[in-house]
Amino acid sequence: MNRLTLTSLFFLVVLTGCGTSTAPTSASAIRNYNGTASVGDFLTITLNSAASTIEYTNHTNGDTGTVPYTVNSDGTYTLADPQGNLLEAFEVPGFVLVVESAKSGPTHNTPALITAIESVPTSITNLASQNFNYMQWRTSSGGLEIGNVSIASSGDITHDSFHPAGVLNQPADYFGGGTFPATSIEEDASGKFFTIHETQGDDVVFGTQNGLCAVDGGNGAILGLPKTSTKAFDATTAGSYTAIFYEKAGAQTGQNNVETGTASQGKATLTVGADASVSLVDSQSNTLASGTLVAVADSSYIYDGTANTLSNPCNGIFTARVTATNGDRQDFFVSFQGRAAIFGSFQTAVPVVGQPPTYTYFYGVGLK
Repeated sequence: MNRLTLTSLFFLVVLTGCGTSTAPTSASAIRNYNGTASVGDFLTITLNSAASTIEYTNHTNGDTGTVPYTVNSDGTYTLADPQGNLLEAFEVPGFVLVVESAKSGPTHNTPALITAIESVPTSITNLASQNFNYMQWRTSSGGLEIGNVSIASSGDITHDSFHPAGVLNQPADYFGGGTFPATSIEEDASGKFFTIHETQGDDVVFGTQNGLCAVDGGNGAILGLPKTSTKAFDATTAGSYTAIFYEKAGAQTGQNNVETGTASQGKATLTVGADASVSLVDSQSNTLASGTLVAVADSSYIYDGTANTLSNPCNGIFTARVTATNGDRQDFFVSFQGRAAIFGSFQTAVPVVGQPPTYTYFYGVGLK
């Protein structure tokens, strides 16, 4: 499995430390965003609400376009892209924009979820002795990963991760990580993001003044998530969230991490109860996930305070390990960030069946 690059992690946490509020910092008619696609594309996006257009440039594959949109009754945007690339979106003005793309990637034909955040001046900040959560989304290698990043007082960077697709390995291999000093930064002339040069390729890092950040690299999108002060579920996050998600069903991984499967995107409703119950139902009334959320800190197979699991309880990330409708084991994760719920899921038969085994994953963002 490909793992999150360590240099990317350092800058992810640098940008996350700007704050924790999720209120928009601007709501002008013209709003600028930087975006990362789960297939590994970096985009700049300008939304003009007066003209009802979205203008985008994909700096990774060279695609550009100006797309008219209409606002639906549920607040989502339907996009009329003449190139058939951007399909649907939703927005918290001046803060976050989530877009379905049908033609991302180097071959201009890969479905992917674009997560874009407000474009603001970004600078390096000293975040010694702090810790952060993250969630990574990919369109290969099992799709999903969660974890922790910490910066020591010396500035050394440590990360470790839990990737549920590790069950496919024999024996199972769920955890990874490492420690390193940060190097190789090049600031963009715009002052809005960094390029990080690594032996495995370049990563682009950007963030907002509100605490949300993202890293775009060749292995997908990484979202930086501020930790909460306790592991406890906050009942005020209960409610109904309108969600956009990416799914790959019936996936299999072959040589060189080439992943087959049926990719799709869609809308869903995420319902969270004050008792931590959770369900995700798509627009065709199919239940994608259902269960009761438990803190990662209380999930001993992910964190038990020993060297055999995550090194940090990742307060603010919740999970539900349930039996899916087809009998598979499903690991569902969610983190609440103000009005947003960031979620992901991985499921497969356990014990693992077949060589190569078949699995399904999805991830997305919901807004209250």
